[in-house]
Amino acid sequence: MPTTRCLPRCTVVLLVLLQLALAQYEHLGYPPGFPDPEQEQYSAPQLTPDTPRIQLRLAGDKRKHNEGRVEVFYNAEWGTVCDDDFTIHAAQVVCRELGYLEATSWSPSSKYGKGEGPVWFDNLHCTGKEKTLALCPSNGIGVSDCKHSEDVGVVCSDKRIPGFKFVNTLPNHVENLDIQVEDVRIRAILSSYRKRIPVTEGYVEVKDGGKWKQICNTEWTQHNGRVICGMFGFPGERKYNARVYKMFARRRKPTYWDYAVNCTGNEAHLSSCKLGQVTSMKSNETCPEGLPVVVSCVPGKDFAPTPMTGFRKAFRQEQPLVRLRGGAIVGEGRVEVLKNGEWGTICDDNWNLQSATVVCRELGFGTAIESLSGGRLGQGMGPVHMNEVECSGFEKSITECFFNKESLGCSHEEDAAVRCNVPAMGFQQSLRLSGGRNPYEGRVEVLVERNGSLVWGTVCSDSWGTMEAMVVCRQLGLGFASSAFQETWYWPGEVSADSVVMSGVRCSGTEMSLSHCLHHGAHLSCAKGGGRNAAGVSCSETAPDLVLNPQVVEQTTYMEDRPMFMLQCAYEENCLSSTSSQAPANTYRRLLRFSSQIHNNGHSDFRPKAGRHSWVWHDCHRHYHSMEVFTLYDLFTLNGTKVAEGHKASFCLEDSECDEGIEKRYECANFGEQGITVGCWDTYRHDIDCQWIDITELKPGDYIFQIVINPNYEVPESDYTNNIMKCRCRYDGHRVWMYSCHNGGSLSTETEQTFPGLLNNQVTHR
Repeated sequence: MPTTRCLPRCTVVLLVLLQLALAQYEHLGYPPGFPDPEQEQYSAPQLTPDTPRIQLRLAGDKRKHNEGRVEVFYNAEWGTVCDDDFTIHAAQVVCRELGYLEATSWSPSSKYGKGEGPVWFDNLHCTGKEKTLALCPSNGIGVSDCKHSEDVGVVCSDKRIPGFKFVNTLPNHVENLDIQVEDVRIRAILSSYRKRIPVTEGYVEVKDGGKWKQICNTEWTQHNGRVICGMFGFPGERKYNARVYKMFARRRKPTYWDYAVNCTGNEAHLSSCKLGQVTSMKSNETCPEGLPVVVSCVPGKDFAPTPMTGFRKAFRQEQPLVRLRGGAIVGEGRVEVLKNGEWGTICDDNWNLQSATVVCRELGFGTAIESLSGGRLGQGMGPVHMNEVECSGFEKSITECFFNKESLGCSHEEDAAVRCNVPAMGFQQSLRLSGGRNPYEGRVEVLVERNGSLVWGTVCSDSWGTMEAMVVCRQLGLGFASSAFQETWYWPGEVSADSVVMSGVRCSGTEMSLSHCLHHGAHLSCAKGGGRNAAGVSCSETAPDLVLNPQVVEQTTYMEDRPMFMLQCAYEENCLSSTSSQAPANTYRRLLRFSSQIHNNGHSDFRPKAGRHSWVWHDCHRHYHSMEVFTLYDLFTLNGTKVAEGHKASFCLEDSECDEGIEKRYECANFGEQGITVGCWDTYRHDIDCQWIDITELKPGDYIFQIVINPNYEVPESDYTNNIMKCRCRYDGHRVWMYSCHNGGSLSTETEQTFPGLLNNQVTHR
């Protein structure tokens, strides 16, 4: 009987203990791929009458729209918050009061610039649960000994609180407030636009309090439309047929938001615009103009909703003045500009969202999501062309912006980069990874139409490689490929998707979707079939990037006549021309020798694809090969005919030297691990075997010398365009000169065309 009576009490105790046990792991969050917890619905905070009424906004020099200096509106004046005693809990209160789901970080010491006005809060001690910053314990509003050099900033999550309702407690100062809504969209209204991808025209709608509402077109300006189009990945706006929308608005009664919108046209996101006046509705609940806002956006050429048809007269493609390099997905990368026929980078001094947006629009994207500094998307190798860039935001090109011509001395560690808004093309919906241990890996499954219905199926793994895997990872927004798999028996995917629906896939690596690659279409051909033999990938947020130093090649080139009897090991490793097999031991081979200094400028270490268990031992040279072909060496005539060749196995990938502050990690001695650390380089000296081209039969003349690193794409990299290096070479039968050495893609198209051979390593694919 006592045991029975104890049951309810014991159950309660056990539940409490379980909650306490789980609470200690809360800070770890959920593992990737685990379903997110149920999100709470927003409810407006109930504040007591004596709670000070404040408003918040994020201001200053932003890298993203959802970050900035914390500013507080109180007593009819904007002020700041001091960083003394500020914590992530206080940042959480700020972000939630602004309608964001959570805070991700905070920054002291006026990272976003110094504010103005009073320092309203100092020594805040928030728990993170407060409904407004005014309820956090502090010295008292306006009581502070801080200077504006101590202004605090926060970074909020991209996600908004579901059902968030903008609550304006200070109605007389609406125009000072940033727009705070749950979500924004362009809703296609006309049937002709509903079928198009991407959506380029329709009503501008905001989600406030869990409901979608239109905006009254009173006070709507072109600047507002420019910001909306930019947010959705479009560089510009055009006129639309207003008459059709008037007819539609008469038939269906719009639901209007309470406020107008006031943008300058330079904002990267609607949440950086100011609220306009409160919209006064007529008795029949229509706005004074009687129409909701409509925008019609112009997509960049890569995102045009319908392909161009018919013939066009031949035209000469203009060389762009700006490009992105080293990014994992479309619309992101290190910014490079063309000056005096040579590509160079931009220094990150003063680099901000406004300048980044000029780059994005110039390239046919929308506004910038983020302006990145510190070589975050890889380091360039050429000159640094621009520093201290300042843009108004309305320039047609970054080259029109002001920059400091006198300020030099930037290193590539300070290279600027961008992430741009791109149109929603829906590519992610037609592809998935199945059966992997985490969302970054698995069997590739594609959605295709079969007999009038959409079905999921696998991809034939014949000829499946790194380039195809790169496209899959990009399409899913998962970064770079780290591996491509031709067998996936260890990943049990959906049984219903075992059938092969795509075969013969061949990608150049730059496509936005796997369907854009060459493939067999409806005429499937796959000997092994799908299921356990289907194609698979694993993706990674980072990748290495190998770049050869062209100056080292140019400075170390020379000729050597070496007797055949001293080249026995090189002969066994096929490092001599085919004619050497008939050469007597007492004859000489003429060798063009040089050093190769190969840098890893990426964000992860370069490691050979093969594990050390499968490395090949070469007894003559007494070393292991981790990659049979690591570099190719070729000589071409000026009309592009190959006349001599060599290759280098990676008999010893290791860190020869590193940038200051970086430790070597790879050393070949004693069967050590092989690789090249980020910020280090591997030097193949001119005096080692196979570091040459056999030119014994070469006739005197002018040639093109070419080196290709990682030619078979065995190891994924963030940028293959710079894996080629080319030089001019003159040989008179007695001496050799090497000059104009440069990496692929480092010169203008016109200059590059004077060097026959490959333009970049991506053209060589299989």
